[in-house]
Amino acid sequence: MTDKVYQVLFICRQNAGRSILAEALLNHLGHGRFRACSAGYEPLGDIHPDALAILGHVGYSLEGLRSKGLEEFSVPDAPVMDFVITVCDAAAGEPCPAWPGHPVSAHWHFPDPSLETGSPEAVHEAWHQALQQIRNRIMLFCALPVDKLEHAARRHAVNQLGQPA
Repeated sequence: MTDKVYQVLFICRQNAGRSILAEALLNHLGHGRFRACSAGYEPLGDIHPDALAILGHVGYSLEGLRSKGLEEFSVPDAPVMDFVITVCDAAAGEPCPAWPGHPVSAHWHFPDPSLETGSPEAVHEAWHQALQQIRNRIMLFCALPVDKLEHAARRHAVNQLGQPA
């Protein structure tokens, strides 16, 4: 096993919900093997309060989380990504920047919990379901032997995680 820390960027259009959840989850569940960041094509500048609430409710760290744009990852001193994963369909349809290092890219669809407009309980449940779905995918991702896979095999494995069961 290698000591390499894999850089992962999660992208969602607004970088306010699902990509923030994915960043927090991978940084926690990756146990130092991965360093996750998130960004958006059209960042809101603020994290959705329900995203922060659900992360806090289950005990994940909120430290360092903030809504930011992709431009932060295109500057010369930005980390070189090993994986770039879109987590909303809107971001998956955007033209992809030319990333240094040719990272593995994939799309993992997750329904947008911020679209839930029902009761407070229904809203909480939508965010809880999103957190669980993202957590399950992150757990599978963390279990991949990425240090033993060639680039093409990594791409295939990570893309397979995004396919419906």
